[in-house]
Amino acid sequence: MSRLTIIQPDARVTLGRFSAWLDQAEVAYRICLAAEEPLPKPEDCDGVIVLGGHMGVGDADSYPYLLPLQEFMRGMVANEQPLLGICLGGQLLAAALGGTVLSRQRGERGVTSIMKTAAGQDDPLLQDLPQPFLSYQWHNDSFDLPEDAELLAATTACPGQAFRVGPSAYGLQFHPEVNETLVQEWTDRAGAGPGYLAEFQRQQAPFEAASRTLLDNFLRLI
Repeated sequence: MSRLTIIQPDARVTLGRFSAWLDQAEVAYRICLAAEEPLPKPEDCDGVIVLGGHMGVGDADSYPYLLPLQEFMRGMVANEQPLLGICLGGQLLAAALGGTVLSRQRGERGVTSIMKTAAGQDDPLLQDLPQPFLSYQWHNDSFDLPEDAELLAATTACPGQAFRVGPSAYGLQFHPEVNETLVQEWTDRAGAGPGYLAEFQRQQAPFEAASRTLLDNFLRLI
């Protein structure tokens, strides 16, 4: 696990709670700021997490690194290497593999109850998570699954919450990595008021339990 790579499409969307958990698990990782440095080669990575961002998949004219990032993700899938895309990262994975990203459709905010599908119940990434499990949402866009992807989780408002392609490439719509700092920053930026942070704090224990299980499951794939 010495070559776990974290790719940040947006420097403001950080690892959040995942940072402390990776340190506790003694997992070494490197961070690649996609806007500022070249992407690694897939063969130089044992596993990759692609985080979220305020931009959309269709904003490549303003953020040209989004296109080589999709190519990088296709390389990870072709090599059957562990890959986890979160929110924008999940949308980028869907687009890279021929799925459709829907702008300003199926948006969600706040703590959300997510249902695993029958396939998700037995999937290595979601195993041992409750049914349903809690996670955090902060997205305006969403995705339809690429061909040959397995749907693993859904909500009523947004049916594409988690999918797998191949043995170990995953796209998530939800944010298992957030902490209070990120929740506060996002709500402040959106002018959304204090209710989201208060609800997150009330649900923080079950949210963090599910998120830590998901991260540990992903690390076992590496």
